[in-house]
Amino acid sequence: MVAAVILTVVLTRPGGSGTGEVFAEPAGSTGRDPVTKSTANESSPAPSATPKKPSGGGNSTFQGATPGLYGGTRKSASCDVEKQITYLKDAPARNRAFAGVLGKQPAQIPSYLRSLTPVQLGYDTRVSNHGFKDGKATTFQSVLQAGTAAMVDSYGVPRVRCKCGNPLTEPTPLKGGVKTVGTKWPGYQASNAVVVTPAKTKIKEFVLRDPKTGTWFKRPEGGTGTTDTPTTPPAETPSGPTTSEPPPNGSPSAGETSSGTSGPSTPGTGTATPGSPTDTTGGSGTTGGPTGHSPSPGGTPGGGSPGGGSPGSGGSPGGRASQPGGGKTPPST
Repeated sequence: MVAAVILTVVLTRPGGSGTGEVFAEPAGSTGRDPVTKSTANESSPAPSATPKKPSGGGNSTFQGATPGLYGGTRKSASCDVEKQITYLKDAPARNRAFAGVLGKQPAQIPSYLRSLTPVQLGYDTRVSNHGFKDGKATTFQSVLQAGTAAMVDSYGVPRVRCKCGNPLTEPTPLKGGVKTVGTKWPGYQASNAVVVTPAKTKIKEFVLRDPKTGTWFKRPEGGTGTTDTPTTPPAETPSGPTTSEPPPNGSPSAGETSSGTSGPSTPGTGTATPGSPTDTTGGSGTTGGPTGHSPSPGGTPGGGSPGGGSPGSGGSPGGRASQPGGGKTPPST
């Protein structure tokens, strides 16, 4: 079972302006303050699916074990873990900053990275993003586009954005007028970004969906694709029940190509120039962060239970959800 969690937004920007800021990062872009060169093998925009919304509004929260919350290509890792290890090993200052964000010692990073599972985000996802600038770690709130290559920990929480090597932690809640900066993509809505909370226990297998074909498969924890196995579609996804309908386009449809080139700016698409304010929403509940239990940096388990529903635009081979709002959402923490 997954149940909607209403996220109460409670952060103001420094200076007491009462406005929170999130940075929209398309799947193929390097993004802000990269820690390393790209280690992404595949980070291509996927259609922005709409998760089932909490009855009281706010962002939807799903546990990391939710089937279909993540995707990818069977037998292919979205990130090159060994390359990420090499990049950090060759840059000790960056490695120290990376390790510090995740609550690790620099010497622990190789084994830690090898414990993570490369996937692609199945939904636009809210995170706290940590870059590297002027010799130290930076922190900013991000919405990562569906299709983004990432590494998730054994509780299903995103820990590395592979296009830039940035470590990730749970998002900080926001309140007031929430402003989106960066480059938005068609279908972008801050309120549709999901927040991932840790599964109650370690995940032995992730149930993933290929966004291009709609097929489903399992990837063991820490797997890089070689041990993937096909599986039947789950009964539920974060968008609702799966169906036999074909996916909405087998190719990227989100404002940029997989190489990170921004798509054309046309009226009504919501595409904006990087770094410029593009969306301001007054009031609370527009962009949320985690509530209740959140793990220590590095993925100590929090509240909730594994399993339950799974993400949207998902379906049986070649499927996507046809009943937005149907189905279950994650348990309250």
